[in-house]
Amino acid sequence: MEFDTLLSARALMGLSLVFHTFFTPLGIGLPLLLFVAEGMALWKKDERYRQLARAWTPVVGLLFAVGAVSGTVLSFELGLLWPRFMEYAGGIIGMPFSLEGFAFFTEAIFLAIYIYGWNRMSAFAHWLVTIPIAISSAISAVFVISANAWMNTPEGFRVVDGQVVDVDPWDAMFNAAWLHEAIHGTLASYVVTGFSVAAVYAWLLWRKKPAVNAKLGLQLAMAVAAVSIPLQIIAGDFAAKRVAELQPVKFAAMEGQYETQRGAPLRIGGIPMDGETKYAIEIPKMLSWLGYGDLNAEVLGLNDVPPEDRPNELLVHLSFQVMVGAGFALLFIAAWYWVAWWRRRRREAGSWLPGRALSLALIASGFLSFAALQAGWFVTEFGRQPWVVYGYLRTSEGVTERDGILVFFILFTLLYIVISIALIVALLKWPHGPRQPERLPGAAGKEAEGVA
Repeated sequence: MEFDTLLSARALMGLSLVFHTFFTPLGIGLPLLLFVAEGMALWKKDERYRQLARAWTPVVGLLFAVGAVSGTVLSFELGLLWPRFMEYAGGIIGMPFSLEGFAFFTEAIFLAIYIYGWNRMSAFAHWLVTIPIAISSAISAVFVISANAWMNTPEGFRVVDGQVVDVDPWDAMFNAAWLHEAIHGTLASYVVTGFSVAAVYAWLLWRKKPAVNAKLGLQLAMAVAAVSIPLQIIAGDFAAKRVAELQPVKFAAMEGQYETQRGAPLRIGGIPMDGETKYAIEIPKMLSWLGYGDLNAEVLGLNDVPPEDRPNELLVHLSFQVMVGAGFALLFIAAWYWVAWWRRRRREAGSWLPGRALSLALIASGFLSFAALQAGWFVTEFGRQPWVVYGYLRTSEGVTERDGILVFFILFTLLYIVISIALIVALLKWPHGPRQPERLPGAAGKEAEGVA
């Protein structure tokens, strides 16, 4: 029963998280795109940007609704699948979850005003509404990430005779890991949004599908992507240094480091097996420098950690490699796009389109961005194992004592498949915008172009 319950509970929670995190990054990033598009329309007095924002609006509303439903499912699963964890931690991390609720409803209110406000508000007032939407969506994510960060670096309480006492919810919320996780997680949403929106427009242009201002939409999305991906790589370096300091066992698993040593090498690729990472490209002393800023710093090895206290090093290391590899591939694609655009901007002006190879790379970037995000969460969650509260409560101690969860796992799998199919069909059938964009009141400027 223990095997069935623990494995089924982890599988169901993991499935729900993967499903949910396909929508949350877009729910955070698309409001930023709305803010940028409507702001550009006001600044440049160019109606095409507002046409883009209007074309994105129904997608934002649809993804917000699906994300709200999947997030509600997760909140119930926390109580149903992990009651002993919630009994232990509920009074400590309850505040960020409560504050997330306020941020969520703030976003919902202003999103409703934004949708209703088309053709009813001035262009400037309508742009102002995007500000609280973008801010509240990001803050909502930060509050949830803060709770997750607490699970990695628990603070703000004491344990006396097995009981949690002296809870300080502020210390718990602003724990040692919250800053780097919040920055890394929020930037990841902007990376995913930029590249996934660019991938859609690249596909529409490549297949010559009708869409309003597709070239401008691609350019705007790639601008967000090009700004966010280098910032994300810098934030990732900061996060890795903090993990090395706060969770050295996770850091060792991420890097496939088995022996405790000074001047540890950085491994690119490789497969952890039989107590070593095979087939990796090693750069001498680079891991010590990247983790601690010292070429001769000592790095903990997994062989000095009891087996029962280690995460699954194969899963953690491979996930970390996927995340890093995808991140640098995205950086290359962003640079490729803007170099190609810069070289042709004068000769071809507004008629330039990406070539076949670049178009395929842009389409692939949407999938790569989601792969990087999911792999990053795999590193975060699997790297903490076997703890649900690092150093205090094991995952096996936090799970429900009831069995039969496998049945719910199968049912929820079928439910998520149905919802995913319905969402994909709805997005594919939704018009990409009118073929001849209508002129929107309140936005002065030149006549909008029809199909880019």
